[in-house]
Amino acid sequence: MSAPPLATPASGEGSVPWRLAHVLRATLAKVILVLYRTRFIGVENVPRDGGYVLAGNHVSYLDPVLLWCGVPKPTHFIARQDLFEAPVLRWLLPRVWTIPIKRATADREAIGRATALLKHGEPVGIFPEGTRQAGGVGAELGEAHSGVAFIATRADAPVVPVGISGTERALPRGAWFPRFPRVTISYGEPVRAEDFAELGRKERLDAMTAEIMRRIAEQRAVAEKG
Repeated sequence: MSAPPLATPASGEGSVPWRLAHVLRATLAKVILVLYRTRFIGVENVPRDGGYVLAGNHVSYLDPVLLWCGVPKPTHFIARQDLFEAPVLRWLLPRVWTIPIKRATADREAIGRATALLKHGEPVGIFPEGTRQAGGVGAELGEAHSGVAFIATRADAPVVPVGISGTERALPRGAWFPRFPRVTISYGEPVRAEDFAELGRKERLDAMTAEIMRRIAEQRAVAEKG
């Protein structure tokens, strides 16, 4: 499957297909946030300028949807490539700034696109666990992928840890119809690659990944209390 063009929300490149996402964020996204009574904590921790990585816990298909709807800046999310095989999603996902990635492999194209977007000043959303985790964050630290740290280091971009609570009740695994509990999203202080610069390459990525996951778990706890 050929990748959609490397356009950016800020530049408006990509003409009509990319305008759809701006329209959705201004209309349908606001309705979705109201339906889930979405509360945001720590928005001041999200950088106002430049690219950054949003890294959050993942328990529901609604996680990227609500983040996309509510994050301050239009954001590209990385999603597994097989989602693009469904006819409707194959049409929609590229138009809402989604980057396809091949699972269980070092997808150089996806990594390169994410890095380029970050260097261009565009945010990128990634779920370090790679798939939905029913048990929440904490026990899965060993299951986290180092791709977030790798991409952030390549692009010299901060990583904003995100904790999401409520989506596990809104659209749990096996559910066919959504429910509408309150959802809370908490942003934590960014993790920066320079804080691990004294370590070797592998040790740096491992330590940064562990710190990212630790802070995601902290923000998940904040979201649950919120």
